[in-house]
Amino acid sequence: MKRWATLIAGVAIASAVAAVMARSKETPPASAPVSVETLESKVTALGMIQPRRYVDVGAQVSGQIQKILVQPGDVVRQGQLLVEIDPSVQQATVDAGRAALAALRAQLSGNQAQYRLAAQQHARQRKLASADATREEDIQAAEAALALADANIRNLQAQIAQTQATLKADEARLGYTRIYAPLAGTVVSIDAREGQTLNATYQTPNVMRVADLGTMTVWSEVSEADVRRVKPGMPVYFTTLGGEGRRWHGSVRQVLPAPPPPPEKASGDNAATPAKAGGRVIVYTALFDVDNADGELMPQMTAQVAFVEASARDAIVVPVAALAPAEGRGRSVARVLRADGGIERREVETGVRSRFQVQVLKGLSPGERVLVQQSTGEAEPSS
Repeated sequence: MKRWATLIAGVAIASAVAAVMARSKETPPASAPVSVETLESKVTALGMIQPRRYVDVGAQVSGQIQKILVQPGDVVRQGQLLVEIDPSVQQATVDAGRAALAALRAQLSGNQAQYRLAAQQHARQRKLASADATREEDIQAAEAALALADANIRNLQAQIAQTQATLKADEARLGYTRIYAPLAGTVVSIDAREGQTLNATYQTPNVMRVADLGTMTVWSEVSEADVRRVKPGMPVYFTTLGGEGRRWHGSVRQVLPAPPPPPEKASGDNAATPAKAGGRVIVYTALFDVDNADGELMPQMTAQVAFVEASARDAIVVPVAALAPAEGRGRSVARVLRADGGIERREVETGVRSRFQVQVLKGLSPGERVLVQQSTGEAEPSS
């Protein structure tokens, strides 16, 4: 029994010593320093970079591609020849139209000669009639011949005008067999090959895309929760995945009023109806332009975008978790860790706020430390 009593007493003493040591090594409350930084209140989004101006160059006539005179990446000037399509069919149509026009003009010359003859005969009959030296039937025949000659001339003139219009359209189609650059820029893609036959009967087949890469537009996707915070004229910047931290700056040009339709509904009449939007993230498109004089930005690049609502340089900042709400707009309470280990409750005035940090306008100084969470053993003093 004495042995068991001694053992129990030893265990009790060891437990007491361990409790004392645990209290002496109690973890200090978590704190963070008051620092000086540049702080931004911003909306983040992802976007895609596209040329501000581009044209999908298509063929307006059917035929086989004979030559493609450029390659992707080539810089072209406006009006430069890009593609030649076999002009055989269009040339034959133009030649036939020109021949028909020449034939009509020849007929017109013959009818004009007949008109002059009919006019002379009509004048002769009138002169004879004044001397009562001709019959009434001969006068009427001369008048009818003159009217018929005039009608034939008018008919041929109308046919010539119609043929000229048709020939003009045929000549335009012949011109379409040579495709020229609609703007100065860079050939960013080619969708056809030499020898390929194009069919432009029902739709215009695309041959290539020419884009002006001097100014790019970022198509950014802003979530439904943040879109009201993004306004035209708001400053914005972005980085790219391979940009090594470089920032490109601009300002918001516009926010499109409707979200893009989902891919599976893009061609339907009921795209993006509220009843079918459940479970799908709604995003809106914000556009802004950026200069690309150095050519670092390329089409289809991904942009990590930040729309800046407010910013402050050399701001005194603390973590958001270090502040508790207080009465009054822009006012909060911080718990400052004193040098002697005590805790001081201090009211502060705040400014710009980000997701994790907040600017302190009044009440704290750089170098001080603030508690970032409630201590479990401390009672919060009443305000």
